[in-house]
This record gives sequence, structure tokens and C-alpha cells, in this order.
Amino acid sequence: MTESSASKPAALPALRVAAVIPCYNEALAIGKVVADFRALLPEAEIHVFDNNSSDDTATVATEAGAHVTHVALRGKGNVARRMFADVEADVYVMVDGDATYDLGNVRQMVDMLVAGNLDMVVGTRVEDPQEGQTYRRGHRFGNRVLTGSVAWLFGSGFTDMLSGYRVFSRRYAKSFPALAKGFEIETELTVHALELRMPYAEMPCRYLARPEGSESKLSTYRDGWRIMRTITRLFISERPLDFFSLVATTLFLLSLVLVEPLVLTYLETGLVPRLPTAVLVTGIMLGAMLSLVCGIVLNTVTVGRQEAKRLRYLVIPGVLSVAQGNARDPVRRP
Repeated sequence: MTESSASKPAALPALRVAAVIPCYNEALAIGKVVADFRALLPEAEIHVFDNNSSDDTATVATEAGAHVTHVALRGKGNVARRMFADVEADVYVMVDGDATYDLGNVRQMVDMLVAGNLDMVVGTRVEDPQEGQTYRRGHRFGNRVLTGSVAWLFGSGFTDMLSGYRVFSRRYAKSFPALAKGFEIETELTVHALELRMPYAEMPCRYLARPEGSESKLSTYRDGWRIMRTITRLFISERPLDFFSLVATTLFLLSLVLVEPLVLTYLETGLVPRLPTAVLVTGIMLGAMLSLVCGIVLNTVTVGRQEAKRLRYLVIPGVLSVAQGNARDPVRRP
């Protein structure tokens, strides 16, 4: 990206920018997050989505000047569904309300999205050595494993798939179905971009310690297991031919192993003495054939689904097109 193109967004008319902040019991941190947005991105509308908190999160956010929406269904995925459905903007900046992400580069992330006509920019977490070990070892290892799994299955170039700090275009937000309920939402956000082949980028950001007295809502093993299940579910639904071909190949090889002694005995004696094994081998081979057929049929359905999502995506103008349209007609709003 050249220096002139990097500075281009500053010359364009202001886009509608919305900061969307999911929160659950973050009364000690949400005030700082809202204040940082007001200082660093003053044109942004700030929306705090309170996920049925039992503390004063909603009150603190309201007093800080944010628009607060109550989300009764517990889980970050449920919050993301409401955020993208309720908020109208050209650019969405999503960040967790726990004040662990340094927002110092939020302007650069928005500019990168607009200048590159991207659909998503991910803030990759970099631990601040002055803050101590803010990024727990188990979380770092789990992130590498889960990000690597998505890279292997879906061809991802992401280095921090589970980051909660992201900037989205409108066409991303309004084409994202948001089926997850909890912290596995970041996995869905990543795979959605990969399956529709959206343009994306990453930008490093400092990962900070939580405010003193606040507690993390993450569970290394429970949430890791849920994310792995989500990856498996997405692999089955988005790559059914690959998944069922793998199942079919496994069953086919198993049937060959079991049938070998039967074939050798038949060639020597002309008899098949182990009838139950022969029946089992036949059933396994039929299962392999059915798995392959299921994969072919479901792949056709998946391609149709992806085409429908792609058409929905194409209906919505890209962020650069909106900005250029505003430049030609400052009164025009998409």
C-alpha cells in the first residue's frame, strides 16, 4: 500500500462509524473503553450491548455517553447477532468491553479497511512486556492450535483467529448470519470471511492486563472445546465433500483390512467360513459408498447456500464505494 493510498480515507467524507462493544459484568472496564473511543474515534456512535450483567455495567456505560442495549440471551454470539442486526453504519468497530485491547491504532485500522476496500481487519494481539504476562500460556497455546486447525481446513492466513478486536464493512455485517451462541463467534466470523473469499487484513495491537478487580469470563478448556466443536461443525457444513470423503476413505480402508483374510481363505479353499465377518465387511463398504454419496449431495446444497450468501453480499456496496459516493454527493446516505 503506497503512502498516498494510505492517506486516502482522511480525504474522503466521513463514513458512518459505529463502535459495538459486547459486555458482561464489565463495570470496572467499560468506562475506559467508551472514553478511549470518544478520544480516538470521536465521530463514532458508541453502542454497548449489555449481556444481562448483574453489576453496574449498563449504568456506567450510559453515564459515559454510550447507547446501551440490553441483550437477555446469554452468550457473545447472541450479542453479535443483535449488534449487526440493530446498528446501522458503514464501518463497525467491534471490541470486547474488558479494556484488554489497546485502541491506539483504531484510526489506522479503519483507514486500512477503507483504503483497501476490505471487509474485515483483525487486531492481532501482541503482549505488552511492561504489563507482565497478560496473555495466559494456555490461551496462547489454544489459540495457536485452533487458528492452525482453521488454516489447515479452510486455507486461512490468519495468525490470531480468536481476537475480539475487529473492524468490519457494512457488507460483512449485513451478510453474516451469526449462528454461534458464545465465544465461538470469532470462529464463525473468520470462516464466514474465508468461505465468501472476502478481502481481509491484520494489524498488531497491544494486549493489556484487565483492570484490577475485574475477572476474565474465559475458560481455557470449556471454551476451547466449544470452539473445536464449532470448527468441526463448520467443516461439515461448509466442506461436506471433504468431510464425507474422509469418512468414506476410512471405511473403505477398514473394509479392505477385514476382507483380506476372507479373500485369501476363499482363494485357497473356495469357501467363506466366516460369514459374520463377510456381512460386516459388506456393511462397512456400503457405509463408505453412502458417505461418498452424502458428501456429493450435500456439497451441491452447500454450493447453493454459498451462492445465495454471495449474492446477498454483493447487493451491499463496499465501504470505498460508499465513501466515494458521499464525495460526489455529500447529502447522499446509503
